[in-house]
Amino acid sequence: MSALIDELRDIVGSRNVAAGDAVADDDTHDECLTVDPVRPIAVVRPESTGEVAAVLAACDRARVPVTARGAGSGMSGAAVGLPDGIVVAFDRMARILHVDEANQVAVVQPGVTLTQLDEALAPAGLVYPVEPGEPGATIGGTVATNAGGMRAVRHGVTRNHVLGLELALASGEVVRTGGRMVKLSTGPDLTQLVIGSEGTLALVTEVTLRVRRRLPARATLLAPFADLDTLSAAIPGLVASGVDPLMLEYLDVLAMAGVTQASGIDLGVPAEVRDRAAAYLLVALESRSDDLLDADVELAGTILQDQGALDVYVLEPSVATELVTARERAFFAAKAAGAHDIVDAVVPRAAIPELLAAAGRLAATTGSLVTGCGHAGDGNVHLSVFQPDPGTRHDLLDELFRTAVSLGGAVSGEHGLGRAKRAAYAALADPVLLALHEQVKRAFDPNGILNPGVGPAGLAPAAEAGRAAEG
Repeated sequence: MSALIDELRDIVGSRNVAAGDAVADDDTHDECLTVDPVRPIAVVRPESTGEVAAVLAACDRARVPVTARGAGSGMSGAAVGLPDGIVVAFDRMARILHVDEANQVAVVQPGVTLTQLDEALAPAGLVYPVEPGEPGATIGGTVATNAGGMRAVRHGVTRNHVLGLELALASGEVVRTGGRMVKLSTGPDLTQLVIGSEGTLALVTEVTLRVRRRLPARATLLAPFADLDTLSAAIPGLVASGVDPLMLEYLDVLAMAGVTQASGIDLGVPAEVRDRAAAYLLVALESRSDDLLDADVELAGTILQDQGALDVYVLEPSVATELVTARERAFFAAKAAGAHDIVDAVVPRAAIPELLAAAGRLAATTGSLVTGCGHAGDGNVHLSVFQPDPGTRHDLLDELFRTAVSLGGAVSGEHGLGRAKRAAYAALADPVLLALHEQVKRAFDPNGILNPGVGPAGLAPAAEAGRAAEG
């Protein structure tokens, strides 16, 4: 591999290639709890699209695997390289190229973080509304995983805001998809095909994003419920009322205790209410004016009380900010508490009680602790699983994923398959669909160098994959 490493150094400069023992520990892992760190042959840090393309062309000729890496905040092992592969890290490609206020568009490089983008948009009164819970995440990483987050109930997920991409293909060719226009009907949408592909089809070198006006008025409500069924039953009426929540989150009582204790937050909920509460609904509202906001707060509060909330509290802005931040960091609270895995299954929102009931039964029968929170407005459930025995934990998760799929859901709502959940996905997916994934992968990446072992490609049974290739 020394000849390849020398070529990579010629492309990006010697100081931008770390090889062997010089690879930093931070570049060997992401935040996934179940995928072990891997030290790749080298980590390469390009500065331009041309350098990314040249790196890919060199690796394609050498048939060396390539894994893209943003901030390493992913939770499925998709940014973990291979021991015989190269990692392309995008922290040197972190420029905001253009903010187009007239068209409400931002053009950025993939290494730009959500925090950097927010700081650049704020002076223009604009906001990029996708907030997956980690402000240090990069735009490239969120595109790779189709990240969602707490605002998805109102604004949708990443794919709802990406208008165009610049892509470096495995061959070293560079193509553009989409653009600054908001509608397009000129064949299959390759922009959307690449979003969520976890670096297996191409490497994203530029992103054109739709941004929105930043609304000035905001309020946060907290509603405790005696049980999850009652909480879940309140959600459809709230969503249908027209108040259009910015966030609609649930936290079970253990998750709420964990995030508030870890952050030292006092919510001011009376002890007699806390003792009866099994779960909490966190509702954030925003509007163009205080008057409009006040009307929405009153309506939302009435609906929640009519639907069985034990009470409804309008949080002080500072407390609301602390609680939302703590909720966003719930994973790290669970990690610090010793969680062995994190589940991000998704179901139709009306099916949340059934999935959580199944999780409770599985926890009881396996001697596990399963607790969590999630995006109640869009059915994305985040569960922390405490079960040290790998076999028992596998059986629990297998049954939980089967339940989610049987309810009309999926294995992952926003973290992606990565290396951690691809086997679970394969066990439940249609073999014909897996074969189709394989065909798409081969069309983009004939030699299979882009993030092998990640996502659904390569999981089709041999006979199905063979028939797909022949077809």
